[in-house]
Amino acid sequence: MAAHAAPPSPGGPDETPEAVAARVTGRSVTGRRRLSAGVTEVTLAAGGSVIVKHGEEARAVRAEAAGLRWLAEAGAVPVPAVRGEEAYWLVTDRVSPGEPTAEAAERFGRDLAALHASGAAAFGAPPPGGPREAYIGRAPMRDVPGAEWPRWYAEHRVLPYLRRAVDEGTVGPAEARPVEEVCGRLPELAGPPEPPARLHGDLWNGNVLWGADGRAWLIDPAAHGGHRETDLAMLRLFGCPGLDRILGAYRQAAPLAEGWRDRIGLHQLFPLLVHTVLFGRGYAGQALAAARSALRA
Repeated sequence: MAAHAAPPSPGGPDETPEAVAARVTGRSVTGRRRLSAGVTEVTLAAGGSVIVKHGEEARAVRAEAAGLRWLAEAGAVPVPAVRGEEAYWLVTDRVSPGEPTAEAAERFGRDLAALHASGAAAFGAPPPGGPREAYIGRAPMRDVPGAEWPRWYAEHRVLPYLRRAVDEGTVGPAEARPVEEVCGRLPELAGPPEPPARLHGDLWNGNVLWGADGRAWLIDPAAHGGHRETDLAMLRLFGCPGLDRILGAYRQAAPLAEGWRDRIGLHQLFPLLVHTVLFGRGYAGQALAAARSALRA
């Protein structure tokens, strides 16, 4: 008798996006459209669609779902509602696309200030229900609470990625010295103390969607408690439509401490080292330049 393959287990990595969407929403599926690797738009019967995302690690899915819910609780910047999560799968509402406008950029700045002001339990605190062993993009990221931002930022954000880059030969030991010097001088470089902010945590342009409702929406968070200047520095790192208006409106709603422009490189050091680990030598030079910039501030 011929052996038959076992059917895909519910929520398992071998399921289809359509099956996951149908089970989570309780509605039949009429179509699908692949948006990128692991991300599918699924059309539901009677109209509407959802985004179904497949994660290689169940804890990454759990972290993203917890982050979306935590950001939504602030009632500030809109995020897609979580329809459900199942092991390797996350199902969220789809954001109807629009165009970036001056008004939307200014509202985003004010909304982002409100999101940050909603706070966090500590620097490094994960969202409620989220794992400590989380992710930023495809890189592991530990959410370990700390009382003081400079020490926490060095120990749990900058140095782990620097060590990995050195171990893998992407950054030479001598090249690492400016980054190590930044970490040693962080208490004097970090500016005035600030309370923990509720961060998106991976706030580059690709994670900002301009909606048909005239607002900016946030997706794919690596949410945690952190320094609010980190989100702003990352938003600047790869550019964003209306950035000057975003920052202007933000500063009107929540003024930044003196010298914040001089600290941009300091806060960009973490995402640049993450990119160095993920994508190689091309980002190492930018990371080292950011370290030297921070030392000159």
